[in-house]
Amino acid sequence: MGNTDDLQALLSIKAHLYPSESLSSWGSKNQTVHYCKWLGVKCGSLQYPKRVTALDLDSLNLTGKISPDIGNLTFLQKLNLSGNQLQGYIPQELGRLSNLQFLNLMDNALGGTIPTSFANCSNLVLIWLDSNKLIGEIPVELGSLPKLSFLLLAENDLTGVIPPPLGNLSSLVGIDMSENNLRGQIPSSLGRLILLKHFTVTSNRLTGEMPSSFFNLSSLCNFFVGDNQLSGVLPPDMGNMLPRLQVLQAFENQFEGPIPISLPNASSLEKIVLCQNKFSGPVPKNIGMLRNLLRVSLCDNLMEAKQGEDWEFLTTLANCSNLQLLDLSNNMLEGVLPNSIAKLSTQLTWLGLGGNWINGNIPTEIWRYINLNKLSMDRMLLT
Repeated sequence: MGNTDDLQALLSIKAHLYPSESLSSWGSKNQTVHYCKWLGVKCGSLQYPKRVTALDLDSLNLTGKISPDIGNLTFLQKLNLSGNQLQGYIPQELGRLSNLQFLNLMDNALGGTIPTSFANCSNLVLIWLDSNKLIGEIPVELGSLPKLSFLLLAENDLTGVIPPPLGNLSSLVGIDMSENNLRGQIPSSLGRLILLKHFTVTSNRLTGEMPSSFFNLSSLCNFFVGDNQLSGVLPPDMGNMLPRLQVLQAFENQFEGPIPISLPNASSLEKIVLCQNKFSGPVPKNIGMLRNLLRVSLCDNLMEAKQGEDWEFLTTLANCSNLQLLDLSNNMLEGVLPNSIAKLSTQLTWLGLGGNWINGNIPTEIWRYINLNKLSMDRMLLT
């Protein structure tokens, strides 16, 4: 025997999904196999042995809709319907699942808005809604979820602003809102998220300057703000303030001023992607102190090299034995091409220098780059 409410809810869920062959192990009212043994169904033990605590139906090529009766699985802690072709709306009835901790509906075709009733799921740790067709604004009510660690909303059609109440989510570790239509500024309240490690808002319509409070997030590892309309300067002591930074990605914005000279103090930094901005001045000489560097992409800026010492960054980059990409094309680099351009890592696959005022010869030693598949030296003054 089992719980009648759970059985009825499961049968309703099955009735809303196709093809039913994917759930052939799911029985009927008069089933002989207990529903706790159905595909993807897990029940609790000890005190509540016959109550459904997890529903894992990912990647079964299911179509159809999510039954509102799913809200009757009141002991549910984990719901994973990812990697299917589900349509329709996310039911508001999910807000009745007060025990729910993990919600994964990513990679479907779900539309409509994000239910405000999620605010009632006070035990939620993960909300994963990437790659759907969700519209509307991000509910401010999500800012009341005390245990939320990951809020993943990428690749939808969400509009409006980033809700300032998200700054109340003291347990938040990761935010991904990339590839939406969000506008407005990044709220300063996010500077209170002291556990935040991953911040991704790439490909939106965000404007304004980065709030100064954001650079107090000393746990931050991944900083992805590319393809927006952000402006202002990066603080000179950014490398000291974000010592755990691994990825700095801010391409296609309107940032200006020098690249922070303190970046090498973020000793774990692997990727610097700042193309298509208005950064100016010389490349920091000590950038080669970042021994883990894989990628340095500074193309389409106003970077300068007017004197020999301005090229010293190339000498230090030789210390980066895993460097795979260096793109300095379309800047304001001048003078003779240094021989140090041929002394970088042999792991290099992409070297871009085109569109600068560089003269001289290409060093013969450049052929040591046996892994190179793109070499850009066009529109220069080489002889």
